Amino acid sequence: MILLPAMDLMGGKVVRLRQGRFEDATVYPADPVEALRRFAEAGAEWAHVVDLDGARAGEPVQHDLLRTLAAGSSLKLQVAGGIRTADHVAVLLDSGVNRVVVGSLCVKQPDLVRSFLDRFGPSRITLSLDVRVIDGTPMVATHGWQQDSGRSLWDVAADFPAASHLLLTDIGRDGMLEGPNFALLEQASERLPHLAIQASGGVSALDDLRRLRTPAAIVGRALWEGRIDLAEAVSACA
Repeated sequence: MILLPAMDLMGGKVVRLRQGRFEDATVYPADPVEALRRFAEAGAEWAHVVDLDGARAGEPVQHDLLRTLAAGSSLKLQVAGGIRTADHVAVLLDSGVNRVVVGSLCVKQPDLVRSFLDRFGPSRITLSLDVRVIDGTPMVATHGWQQDSGRSLWDVAADFPAASHLLLTDIGRDGMLEGPNFALLEQASERLPHLAIQASGGVSALDDLRRLRTPAAIVGRALWEGRIDLAEAVSACA
């Protein structure tokens, strides 16, 4: 399993949001360039970087910083935040980013997302679907978790048979350090075998990573708060 340590950026600083709320942010005293260096030293090969300013603005905002991070790190970067057009994707990929993450567009403009997959290739695009489990059904939320799409995870995923990567977040678990939704992840792996699922939300201990059976996992708050040692986590995922 590939482990992607997560780094969320707002105003050039490393932060973590609690359940996606911008008003509930924790700022960490870390330099983003130095943070990626430490990730690499711990044995990580990938990092998941989120431009929170871009997510709020609806277009990538911290381009210069992202370009600096991509150029100065040995890690492969997966970048999210405000990606809405083919130009947004192209600029990030041209700057050295390895994969870009597309979220709400999967629901709002599926034809556009399919065009991204065709133009840039499924290996360069990660679909990101955030879900709330309602009466046993994972329902997709959009626009920073503020809107209910009215569609299930299964319905939305079916729109993208050519996709290869899916970042799946259970909103109720994100930033809560209560453990992943293993049942949801197992169900998704069974029902969406063509997608390499990245488990996101709730990882709080090494045992969580050992239990996961997804191809990849993202660790954020637990890492930044010292609950998980990254080198040990990378070893646990090997």
